[in-house]
Amino acid sequence: MIEYITGEVTELTPATAVVECMGIGYLLNISLNTYSSLAKGKSTRLYVYEAIREDAYQLYGFGDRHERELFVALISVSGVGPNTARMILSSLNPAELEQAIASENLNLLKSVKGIGAKTAQRVIVDLKDKIKPTDNPLVISTPAASEVYEEAVAALVMLGFSQPQSQKAVQKLLRETPSMRVEEVIKQALKML
Repeated sequence: MIEYITGEVTELTPATAVVECMGIGYLLNISLNTYSSLAKGKSTRLYVYEAIREDAYQLYGFGDRHERELFVALISVSGVGPNTARMILSSLNPAELEQAIASENLNLLKSVKGIGAKTAQRVIVDLKDKIKPTDNPLVISTPAASEVYEEAVAALVMLGFSQPQSQKAVQKLLRETPSMRVEEVIKQALKML
């Protein structure tokens, strides 16, 4: 089982990314959420889900473990395959999806292309007890702020802090001062943690 792939993004489209690792290029299917956190020519770590069927072997890549966990939960629902789950995660970010399931927001799930009323209802019924909304209302409007957020959280996690703890600290700082640079965010977050 592949846990994650770390390497340089050599090709990037909104639906796929090729990550070169040790001379091998891995084609991973990605969601738009993951796409927005990647940049061609930059090093990345994508968490992997392997979909192995008798006629295909596909890899799905996610920017973080949490998104992968949601993907695995979604494909456990009858009638939701990997491509449908990826479409859901492309239309809704993880926090929105969790909130939609917790609040039984059928209309929000039906707004996703390819999801009908029955499938949306099954997602809610099957996952309501399994998925709880995280305390992660991330609202970062600009790509620059999003990039600062991703880099700062990654740096704090590498320094040994937990992902949720790091996310909360960085979100708080960027809400107060959206124009902060990565270095400033990390320094301030270290004082808070």
